[in-house]
Amino acid sequence: MATLTYSSTQYWSKRGHVPSQAKVLDRLTFKRVIKKASVEEFSCIPYILALFSCLTYSWYGFPVVSYGWENMTVCSISSLGVLFEGTFISIYVWFAPRGKKKQVMLMASLILAVFCMTVFFSSFSIHNHHIRKVFVGSVGLVSSISMYGSPLVAMKQVIRTKSVEFMPFYLSLFTLFTSLTWMAYGVIGRDPFIATPNCIGSIMGILQLVVYCIYSKCKEAPKVLHDIEQANVVKIPTSHVDTKGHNP
Repeated sequence: MATLTYSSTQYWSKRGHVPSQAKVLDRLTFKRVIKKASVEEFSCIPYILALFSCLTYSWYGFPVVSYGWENMTVCSISSLGVLFEGTFISIYVWFAPRGKKKQVMLMASLILAVFCMTVFFSSFSIHNHHIRKVFVGSVGLVSSISMYGSPLVAMKQVIRTKSVEFMPFYLSLFTLFTSLTWMAYGVIGRDPFIATPNCIGSIMGILQLVVYCIYSKCKEAPKVLHDIEQANVVKIPTSHVDTKGHNP
């Protein structure tokens, strides 16, 4: 039975490589940022929280915390995520206006400080291996839930503007695909610190796709409204001229 569970876990961990890397690569929405040399209305909060989650789970998968290399896949993929998220945040800071730069740097410094404290405390203050894993796993649980909850900011903007321009479809799709895969990995491996946040991530992914499907049909609405307003502005002086009798 143990062999079956281990083999199943290995299977899902390998399956998890593809969607996780695809989800990270899908964040190359930054191609648009680089092309326009502007961050526009994109928020950096999801990327900062994703960096925190990747850092925490890289440490969680390390043998110091986990038992041996039982979570080697988690460690390797999270380390790759740190590389990508760090790159995205750097690009964002480069093209962001001064006010946003300060905000991003402050938030990034804060999550790095929390991560360093987690590493230091778990390494030198906790000597029981099981308690160390529970502690780091709990921090990872909070960071992942925060990461999966961050798209709520994008969904709020979509509902307010009735436009899905700043909530890419493939990002939402890969979020759902990744969450489902890692939830299966956590359930089979009986690891609540992996299964729980990805269960929440699956729900958030479904919500994002539902919101996208609802408002993707309305993406041209703001442009039409803008055109009507412009037409009204053009008509106002004409009407004013008519009332004075200059134009019969």
